[in-house]
Amino acid sequence: MLVFGSGMLGALALQARSDAVALDFDEGRLQSSMQSRYGAAGVQRLGQWLAMLKAQKSRPLSQQLPAVNEFWNRAVVQTDDSMLWAQPDYWATPLETLGKGAGDCEDYVIGKYFSLLRLGVPGDKLRLIYVRARMGGVGSTQSIAHMVLGYYEAPTGEPLVLDSMVDFLLPSSQRKDLTPVFSFNAQGVYVGGAQPSSVDRITRWRDLLKRMKQEGFLP
Repeated sequence: MLVFGSGMLGALALQARSDAVALDFDEGRLQSSMQSRYGAAGVQRLGQWLAMLKAQKSRPLSQQLPAVNEFWNRAVVQTDDSMLWAQPDYWATPLETLGKGAGDCEDYVIGKYFSLLRLGVPGDKLRLIYVRARMGGVGSTQSIAHMVLGYYEAPTGEPLVLDSMVDFLLPSSQRKDLTPVFSFNAQGVYVGGAQPSSVDRITRWRDLLKRMKQEGFLP
């Protein structure tokens, strides 16, 4: 069961939405790519993702955000890149993550980010956020590198956090276990209060978009 923080999601249901879709794809090419690389199990997971997107398309944002968060948290098994891809850090496309049925924190966030773009959420309201996540209870000094997705109703506002480690959404002020490092989206890289710099500096992001286009996505 999903729990919403501070009534923020309820308020979103009343806000105007844009019908513009910032992500397009060739469904036939996606299915063909999935079948050839991952077989029937991958095609089944792809079908479940497409069905979720279709079911959520006309629903309010207050339902879309938790639905997307829940889908990816349940569809993907948390796994280390070194075990899954034999690389220390690999950013998988949504198709690759669904095909494997596994991924690490970046892969969850990438899947959620592009899902919400497909549903028409403006890209400038979404950011992929690198954080340090405290492990253990209050007062613990142990932390790990982690990534979450933030939804920003206003550019300088407080984001709602979509997290692979937590099934419910909370505003960032209620996630005392997370310390932000920097964030980015297709519009730029954000560090503190400085002016955003070009996202092209993130080579893994450029490589991710290139592979998505080869699969049939049009990011």
